Amino acid sequence: MSRFSLTGRTALVTGGARGCGLAMAEGLAEAGANIAIFDMIEPEIVFADLATRYNVKTSFYRVDVTSCESLDEGFADFERDFGGALDICVPCAGVNKNVKLLDMTPEDFDRLCDVNIKGAYCTMQHAAKMMVKNRTTKGSIIIVASIAASRAVRGQYSSAYCATKGAVRAMCAPSAVELAEYGIRVNTISPGYIKTEMTAPFPHLLESWKSEVMNNRIGMPDDIKGACIFLASDASSYMTGNDIAVDGGVLNW
Repeated sequence: MSRFSLTGRTALVTGGARGCGLAMAEGLAEAGANIAIFDMIEPEIVFADLATRYNVKTSFYRVDVTSCESLDEGFADFERDFGGALDICVPCAGVNKNVKLLDMTPEDFDRLCDVNIKGAYCTMQHAAKMMVKNRTTKGSIIIVASIAASRAVRGQYSSAYCATKGAVRAMCAPSAVELAEYGIRVNTISPGYIKTEMTAPFPHLLESWKSEVMNNRIGMPDDIKGACIFLASDASSYMTGNDIAVDGGVLNW
C-alpha cells in the first residue's frame, strides 16, 4: 500500500471547511499529508482533530477564491507557513443556484462562474506556480467537477451550474498537457448525488435521485475520499487529463 501513502507531502484544499472538501482533506491527512484549507467559513470541528489524529500539520486560511487579491494573500501566507511545500491541490470550492434559465440574473450567473470556474482555474494556476517553484516531483492537481458536466440534474434548474462544471471538465486536459513538462498531473473528480450542505435543503430530490443510482443510495462526502487519495498518490502516476466519476453508476445507467 506504500504507493497510496502521502507521508511527507503537503496538500491544499479549497472549500475544505465542510462537505466533500473537508472529507477529502481528512482522507489526505489519513494518508499522511499535511493539510491546508482555504474557505470563507470556519471549518467544522473535525478539522481541528486532524493534526493530532494523523500526526500531520494543518492550517486554515480565510480565502475568497473569487478574489485575485485574496488568493494572492492566501497563497503567500500558506507558502510562508509551510516552507514553500505544495504537492497536492484540490480546488473544491463550489456553489449552486436552483434558478430557471429564463429567470437567471446576470449577477447570479456571474457568481456561479466566479466561484466554480474562475476560482478553480486561478487556484490551479497559483498551485502550479508554487509546484514549479518548489520543484516537487509529486505534483497533483485534482479539480472537483460533477456529473452535471455531462447531464442535466433531474428535478433542479441547473443549466448555469451544469455549464460551470462543464467548463471545469474542459480545462482539465489542456492544463494537464501544459503542466506535464513540470511533472504535474491534472485530473478531475466528478461526484454524483452526494448529501452535503448544498443538497440537504432538497430532501425530496435526494430521495428521488436514488432511482438513478445503481446501488440505490445517495452518496456521502466520505465516498469521495478514495478517489482523491488515489489521484494524489503514486498509485495514479500514469493518470493525467482524466476524470473519475464517483456516482454510484449514474452515468452508465
